[in-house]
Amino acid sequence: MSTASSSYPLFVRRDLDGFFGLFIDNLVQLLAMLYLCATHCGMSGEAQWILLDRILPGAAISLLLGNVFYAWQAHRLAARENRSDVTALPYGINTPSLLVYVFFVMGPVFRQAQEAGATQVVAAELAWKMGLVACLGSGLIELLGAAVAERIRRSTPRAALLSTLAGIAIGFISMTFALQVFQRPLVAMLPLGIVLITYFSRKSFPLNVPGGLVAVVAGTACAWLLTGAVSIWPEAAGPLTGELMQVERVREAIGTAGLRLPVFTGAVLWDVLSQPGEWVGFLSVIVPMGLFNVVGSLQNIESAEAGGDRFGTSSSMAVNGLGTIAASLFGSCFPTTIYIGHPGWKGLGARAGYSTLNGIAVTAICLTGTVAVIGTVVPIEAGIAIVLWIGIVITAQAFQATSTDHAPAVAIGLFPAIAAWGMTVVQGAFLTLYFASDQAIPTLQSLLTASPDLQVNGFFLHGLITVERGYIFTCMILASISAHLIDGRFRAAALWSLVAALFTASGLMHAWQLAGNSIDFLFLLAQPDEGTLAYRAMPVAAGYLLMAVLFALFGLLHRADQSQDSEAGLVETAEATEKP
Repeated sequence: MSTASSSYPLFVRRDLDGFFGLFIDNLVQLLAMLYLCATHCGMSGEAQWILLDRILPGAAISLLLGNVFYAWQAHRLAARENRSDVTALPYGINTPSLLVYVFFVMGPVFRQAQEAGATQVVAAELAWKMGLVACLGSGLIELLGAAVAERIRRSTPRAALLSTLAGIAIGFISMTFALQVFQRPLVAMLPLGIVLITYFSRKSFPLNVPGGLVAVVAGTACAWLLTGAVSIWPEAAGPLTGELMQVERVREAIGTAGLRLPVFTGAVLWDVLSQPGEWVGFLSVIVPMGLFNVVGSLQNIESAEAGGDRFGTSSSMAVNGLGTIAASLFGSCFPTTIYIGHPGWKGLGARAGYSTLNGIAVTAICLTGTVAVIGTVVPIEAGIAIVLWIGIVITAQAFQATSTDHAPAVAIGLFPAIAAWGMTVVQGAFLTLYFASDQAIPTLQSLLTASPDLQVNGFFLHGLITVERGYIFTCMILASISAHLIDGRFRAAALWSLVAALFTASGLMHAWQLAGNSIDFLFLLAQPDEGTLAYRAMPVAAGYLLMAVLFALFGLLHRADQSQDSEAGLVETAEATEKP
């Protein structure tokens, strides 16, 4: 063990590449947090202290806790297996939870408080407190899920777990960043070329400088050089280069910097929890997000094992849950998660050092208020090519790490995630038109109410929303059913169909309610909000039940055929032995 420990250093050169990729990803989440909380939850101006003095320091605690643990976990695995190529699990702010909690928990509380006459500061503080409750709930669900996670993982085909990640990687990682590259090509395309050289050709730059560092420096230089060129020749910018760098914004951001230590917010949490009437209604958001996080963590642990690193499921998920709970106890409203992309970081050559570096760097910028400063100096486009490559590797792994026979199961598991991406684009377009126009613009609700079979360029809008709700579960279940059918395990396919029917009937999948352009879950025991268009998806649940019956009957028929074949074989064998 001592030999293994000495051959697995605290830091290797390729950890720099992994660090830049993971740090850029975390930085994007932090910048999105600042923007969304300021614009949708009122945390700007006099209420900015909530962000700078509470949320960011709380996020620092949770991120440092998780990153240090997963680095230590990698060292333990390297020592136990006498290996030097173990890569720590990536970890950071949970992007889906960030978006959902802002739009469906904190934002509504802020708006309702203002409508009741509260000042911006008071309303923003109420939104923050409800966000703490949502974060705590998510952490508790993740912690409890750690007790049963390994059993779920063993009973789920690898194709099902990995195909879900691949669908998310295509729609919500690679596609998003690919579009951003071509939105601002003069800044982003040179870093993209550097990343492709580094990780596809696997050739080193002079002096073995990490490709990730070269990409970030090159992208930053392009952004500032473009800004200087535009000041001399305005036509150089073109119509789609994006926002230029501004020295004045850097000065303003520096003015907000300063040491801000974490503050324990347990008493604030307890005060809100003692009034269940204020938060029980948000369980319809908190519970599914917590369950989604559990499933997502399982998939990412499975992805790591497919890449050669088998980490303990329960311990990995328990620390993830504890990190989220710590976030809520120290002021952050946003859960953490085991990140998608372990095979990507492993392909970079990163080991444990990149995780430790990320934890230290993110903690430093959160506690010093320099997140905004970095965002004004380094354009996001300088680092997105690294994250884009991670999404490509995840998608490739879903096919490479499963048997060739299961490739169709991986493919079918992509559909719900792609549908979810499509629904995100459609919903975003409607929201943009609604808020940007001063004319009466039809909403999703009004269009579907008037025409339930409405199609958008040939795609049924009702079906798109139905597939999008709970798509993480749908991806996994469809791929599991397909994998078991490929293996001739009809009974297992029937059981997964029954699970799908149960989830659908309960409202975890396919059921929804639509108010204007806002889509929400609709659980079995919950009454639809007044004035919404509701769909409980019972026909879909019935469809899954019919599939379960079909698979079970076919399994019985197949078993009868096998029995007849076996009896016929025994008879032939007996006759052959009786012949002289």
